[in-house]
Amino acid sequence: MALDHHSPSLQILVRRPEECSLWTGPPFPNGQPNVKLDKVNCLNAKFSDDGSLFMVVKSNSVVSIYDCESANEIRSFQVPNLVAASLSPRGTYLQTFQKPAPQEKNVTLWKIETGDSIYQLSQKSMTRVNWPAIQFSSDEATACRLATNELQFFDTGDFSKGFVYRLRVPGVASAELSSSPASHVAAFVPESKGVPASVQIYACGNASQSQPVARRSFFRCSTTQLKWNHGSTGLLAMAQSDVDKTNQSYYGESKLYYITTDGKYEGLVPLRKEGPVHEAQWSYSGLEFAVVYGFMPAKATLFDKNCNPILELGTGPYNTIRWNPKGKFLCLAGFGNLPGDMVFWDYVEKKQLASTKAEWSVTSEWSPDGCYFMTATTAPRLQVDNGIKIFHYNGSLYFKKMFDKLYQADWKPESPSKFGDITELIKSLDSIKLEDKKPSGQGPKQTQASTKASSANPTAQKPAAYRPPHAKTAASIKAELLGESSAETLSKNALKNKKKREKQKEKKAAADASS
Repeated sequence: MALDHHSPSLQILVRRPEECSLWTGPPFPNGQPNVKLDKVNCLNAKFSDDGSLFMVVKSNSVVSIYDCESANEIRSFQVPNLVAASLSPRGTYLQTFQKPAPQEKNVTLWKIETGDSIYQLSQKSMTRVNWPAIQFSSDEATACRLATNELQFFDTGDFSKGFVYRLRVPGVASAELSSSPASHVAAFVPESKGVPASVQIYACGNASQSQPVARRSFFRCSTTQLKWNHGSTGLLAMAQSDVDKTNQSYYGESKLYYITTDGKYEGLVPLRKEGPVHEAQWSYSGLEFAVVYGFMPAKATLFDKNCNPILELGTGPYNTIRWNPKGKFLCLAGFGNLPGDMVFWDYVEKKQLASTKAEWSVTSEWSPDGCYFMTATTAPRLQVDNGIKIFHYNGSLYFKKMFDKLYQADWKPESPSKFGDITELIKSLDSIKLEDKKPSGQGPKQTQASTKASSANPTAQKPAAYRPPHAKTAASIKAELLGESSAETLSKNALKNKKKREKQKEKKAAADASS
């Protein structure tokens, strides 16, 4: 591909039972990826957010740090009774969580360059809310920790000082630090004794700052998901309740709020269909966000940073949305317990490019250069049909590989700015496709002969699975729920049996008429 010479190559981390590998590409020479690092002993693996390092947790409580450029191990940490580990965004620090023991600090912050322990604290339990224990901004200039009724901020130049100032937030249950820049922090306080739940936004870097710059209160909320935009000017807060008092959903109730740091908007996002909020995602520019919402078939809408709808993406069996990191494209999909439909959009031109399927997908993400979209079916979510599929930006399948067992497939993170303009990348990609296609009639005679033979003797299709009579009604109901055509299609065997019955009826009618 004719890319900028300074553009980094794409890499994929693939983790299988007790080992992981590092692939280079796409594009793949001869249709198969090159292996940069193969079969490393591994229980867990993760890239740093900037893609400079990746961490491998091994079976003997050892955490190894690898340089992504050279694929060499640069540091190793022996951590007894290790439960979890996490890299800071730029790969400067490693956090480890050990099984709690009386009178011992079990969370350690290590400096990777020296291998030294620079800070320790005690934490009784580990959840998605409180891990990593210390949150870093994307540039690692700001770090904070959630504690009882307060947020503690550190001097990232010298952790030996401990926390340098605290922000009192009574009842705080979770917090999210804005990452680029780290100018604000959002705190969630759940309902208590008749007082409604609230999301509060505070300015960072000011020890005397005690009042929130923005606040939104709401009832019927047990948990929230907080998502900052790039630029730290807006926050999406998805409030979720375990019980839906309207009895419309077994899975509870969800609402989406939008709060700006300047206080211009603090309220519900105007969604045009009743039902749960399946997903809300900011674009990489931070200027717009997309929401998938409503009872199936779900609806998808794009909003600008003023919370005004700018594009409707239609309805269908969707619960996932992925923005292309280079802009211009996005993928709308239905994964998990949905059939795997995917629709690719050029949202700049406001047109749909293509639709396809990736059944049983568990994870999905665009490549950093914006040219490829990868889906993976992984264990333990699914124990069969594990594998990786990579699609072009327009939805055409580029690569597929199946595994007996696959636990993880991740792109190595890279800043989108390291790659050229997306339109130039697409032109280069299209030229590669044209080179790969040989003109008709120019191939070897043996290939042409085999092609003729295969067309003369087409491969027999796999017979359709048996479907009991009651499943026909269920299939039509499912099709209606997912927004598909409810027209019933018969399998070959069912059609054959139907014809037999019709012939038997005709014979019986003829026999009755003759008698």
